[in-house]
Amino acid sequence: MATVVLFTGGGSGGHVFPGVAVIEKLRKAGHPLDLRWLGSSSPIEEEIIGRFGVPFIRIPSGKLRRYFSLRNLVDLFKILAGLAASVAVIMRLRPALLFSKGGYVSVPPVIAAHLLSVPVITHESDLDPGLATRINSRFAETICVPYEESRAYFPAAYRQKIRVTGNPVREEVLGGDRARGRARFGVPEGIPLLLALGGSQGAREINLLFERSVERLTERFFVVHQTGRGDFRESRRERYLTAPFFADSYPDILAAADLVVARSGAGTLWELAAQGRPSILIPLSTAFSRGDQVRNAELFVRRGAAIVLAQPDANGLVEVCLSLLGDPSRLRSMGEAARSIGRADASQALADLILERIGGNDAAFPA
Repeated sequence: MATVVLFTGGGSGGHVFPGVAVIEKLRKAGHPLDLRWLGSSSPIEEEIIGRFGVPFIRIPSGKLRRYFSLRNLVDLFKILAGLAASVAVIMRLRPALLFSKGGYVSVPPVIAAHLLSVPVITHESDLDPGLATRINSRFAETICVPYEESRAYFPAAYRQKIRVTGNPVREEVLGGDRARGRARFGVPEGIPLLLALGGSQGAREINLLFERSVERLTERFFVVHQTGRGDFRESRRERYLTAPFFADSYPDILAAADLVVARSGAGTLWELAAQGRPSILIPLSTAFSRGDQVRNAELFVRRGAAIVLAQPDANGLVEVCLSLLGDPSRLRSMGEAARSIGRADASQALADLILERIGGNDAAFPA
């Protein structure tokens, strides 16, 4: 009988893709495992998980907010409903372990697992933990983090539970091919490729920047721009290709890029590191987030892997892109620095932790 291992996490693709990378490694390990995902009603989560053939179980979820809002009251009932649903799922499936990738949807399953004596491993992708990870850490046996510097953001009482694993990256991303990417998008020989990533849902700020600067950028670059579905407009400009979302083509176009402009979400940064891509980062500001992207970006800048545009404008973007294009040695050193940050075996390290833990249990579910 296959041992059940539950995964949970969501809110964005950044919480889902790293979990999928771990699932890929577990499937290759040859053990009889029944892997399932507990997620929210977000269509993005279910769509991504469905692509990889993992059964998806919806549970109610309420967003965790650090500020006062009347919606907190409504969401409190959603969280309680999510807890009840998670308890029911865990009692029915009798898992050996729950692996959490964070995000607000993960909190009820983690608490439910703890109440039912199911071991929990939680993983944080950002330099410092978000609210969900801070809560989940109370109930987890093991807390996995991407960087040595991440340890300092946790209470001293939790630090004996911390393992530095890096961030998992899907195998298909690691297998990107530069020549195939350039050929696939028709990039002319000798023209540098500039890749703009707005994330799976798009980033309006980046999209507007490229609207205002693409005429000048295409004088020197072939520009490939992921806009997100909401802002997608098919390009009719020479040397400028737009797409709502890169799926199968993403690994190759990333490998082909000479320079990348992107947000500084944890998943994007580790994909850049895995491919050794130099980048210009435009972090989501503290006005719209808890500041995790700002701190992620600062770490990459300190390591020499990226440049940050803290107050981006079209002129500034063009100037930085052209400056880097005129300094090939700096581009190479930024790419090398990015690659040195990444840990290629992060997915395997996390899969090994899971297998090690469930290997110690003869029963599929605690009595």
